[in-house]
Amino acid sequence: MARILTGITSNNIPHLGNVLGAMLPAIELSNKAENESLYFIADFHSLISLKDAEARKNSINAVAAAWIALGFDTNKNILYRQSDVPQVTELTWYLNCFTPYPMLANATSFKDKASRLSEVNTGLFTYPVLMAADILMYDANFVPVGKDQLQHLEITRDIAERFNHQYGETLVVPEPKIEESVMIVPGTDGQKMSKSYNNFINIFLPEKELKKVVMSIITDSKGVEEPKDPDTCNVFNLYKLVANPTQTADLRAKYISGGLGYGHAKTALLDVLMDKFAKARETYNHLIANTKELDAILKQGATKAATIATPVLARVRQKLGYL
Repeated sequence: MARILTGITSNNIPHLGNVLGAMLPAIELSNKAENESLYFIADFHSLISLKDAEARKNSINAVAAAWIALGFDTNKNILYRQSDVPQVTELTWYLNCFTPYPMLANATSFKDKASRLSEVNTGLFTYPVLMAADILMYDANFVPVGKDQLQHLEITRDIAERFNHQYGETLVVPEPKIEESVMIVPGTDGQKMSKSYNNFINIFLPEKELKKVVMSIITDSKGVEEPKDPDTCNVFNLYKLVANPTQTADLRAKYISGGLGYGHAKTALLDVLMDKFAKARETYNHLIANTKELDAILKQGATKAATIATPVLARVRQKLGYL
C-alpha cells in the first residue's frame, strides 16, 4: 500500500477553483484501495502570515469541513491538524541541524521576499524544513505536488538523504507525484480564480449570497437575441466544468442559436452549482454548526497520525543518541 501525504493550507474557505482543481482529484486519489492518504491542515505553517487566533480557528474549521463535505473518507484515511501532532516540531529541530543555510536561502518561498527582508520572519525562512518534517514524520511514499512546488519536495529529499548518509537508512525518501494537468478554473472576471484577485466563488455561501456572486460574473454587452460564443464567455467556461455533458451541450447550442441572455446563463450556472454541491453544502453547514463534532474527527485523525509519527521519531532519536 502506498502512503500519500498532502498538506492543506488553512487560510479561509476553499473556493471553486480549489475544489475542482485540487480537492476533488485528491479525494479521488485517496479513495483508491491501494492508497493510504494522510491529509493535514497546516496550521503551524499558517502562523508565518496569519497572526489572528480566531481567524486561524475559523479557517481550520472551514477547511476541514470542506474536505469532509466533499467526500474525504476519514475512516479509510487520516485527516488531522498539524498542531495536534507536536512531534513534528521536535523533528523539525533535528532536521534544521542537517540543513545548510544556502539551501534555504535558495528556496523560492524565501527568495520571493529576499528583497524585503523586513517582511521575512524566521518561520518563512525555515518553512521548507517544517515541510520536510511534515513529510518525513509519516514515512510518506508519495507527495502530490504541482511543478511550482517541486523545489520544496527536492529539499525534503535532500535533507532525508543527508541524514541517511550519516546515520544509515532511517528516513523514507519520498517521491513526487507530479500533477501534470491541473485544471484552470476561471474567476468571475475571466482571470484564474484566486483569492488574491478577489474573483472567486465560494460554493458554501448561503444561496442568496452565492447568487449575488454568480450574477457578478463579467460578460460582454451582447443582447439577448444575439448569438454568442460560449468559448469566450466566463459563465459558460465555469458551467462546463460543473455540468454534465448533456447539460453542457444544451447550453452551448442556446449560446450559438441566440435567444439566451447572460442572466439566463448565470441562473443556469447557479442551478447546477446548487445541484452538484447540494449534499456537500448540507454536510459543510452541519459541521460548521457543530464544531465539537468536527474537532472530534480531527482529534481522531491526529491519534492515528501519531501512531505513525511516534516510531519514526524514535528511530531518529535513537540514531542521534537521544534514546
